Amino acid sequence: MKYKVLLFYKYVEIENPDKICEEHQFFCINNDIKGRVFFAEEGVNGTVSGTEESIDKYKAFLKSHSQFIDIVFKEDSAEIHAFRKMHTRVKNEIVTSGLGKVDFTKSGKRLKPEELKNFYESGKEFLIVDARNSWESMIGKFTNAITPELESFRDWPEVVESLKGNEDKPIVTYCTGGIRCEKASAYLKEKGFKNVYQLDGGIINYTKKYPDTYWEGSIFVFDERRIVEPNSDESLRHIGSCFYCGTPASYYINCHNQNCDRLLISCHYCKVENEYCCSDECRESSNKRKSFHG
Repeated sequence: MKYKVLLFYKYVEIENPDKICEEHQFFCINNDIKGRVFFAEEGVNGTVSGTEESIDKYKAFLKSHSQFIDIVFKEDSAEIHAFRKMHTRVKNEIVTSGLGKVDFTKSGKRLKPEELKNFYESGKEFLIVDARNSWESMIGKFTNAITPELESFRDWPEVVESLKGNEDKPIVTYCTGGIRCEKASAYLKEKGFKNVYQLDGGIINYTKKYPDTYWEGSIFVFDERRIVEPNSDESLRHIGSCFYCGTPASYYINCHNQNCDRLLISCHYCKVENEYCCSDECRESSNKRKSFHG
């Protein structure tokens, strides 16, 4: 049986997110859809998985709501469900930012993947800025990208402050699927940056069309897969390194000492050899998760 993983979002005004959230959860449970979907008055943000048949039904269901009729889905194949459960929630924001109300009519110009590729190949001078968390950019980034020390998207105002002096330069923002860079680009424009772009469809969209070009490393994804490796060129597959042995790697684990829970990059050999722990002290902890091999 073949499975699919969907990534999607849309900033759109929703009058009654609680009602649509309840309907959505009921549909997903009855059609074996699993994942995480957040609704808010500002829109929807989700990642779900299911069989090809159930995903087709899901897309039709979501588009049956007038607010989402033109929503764009980014699809990937999977061997099994990418999630264990279905979580549907109503939140204040569909991606937590703390930026307050943002005017999305003034967000950055959508830059198609082919246009970004042309930016690189034409020698155009531009800044490209990662709007993701720093632990995401540690395993993958665009060539010459600025990768700020972002603990969370709430830190974006500090990044914008650091970019002052570049108000007239072309600035491209990017993230995994587009949701963060759309809000990030709108905030940049609000702060006086004039020539702002957002990568349309995010990294996922670009690497589907142009692997082995200007994306270096892997992509962190928020499901059980943890990462996607879009490049076949070995020199572009990994930019991160194993915490234990230093070999090129992208896979993240959490230290299995639940009192620590440190996030670290590991090769597959070392995570097993070290019992999924970051230190001897953590290996000896009585509060460890059960390890698995794979």
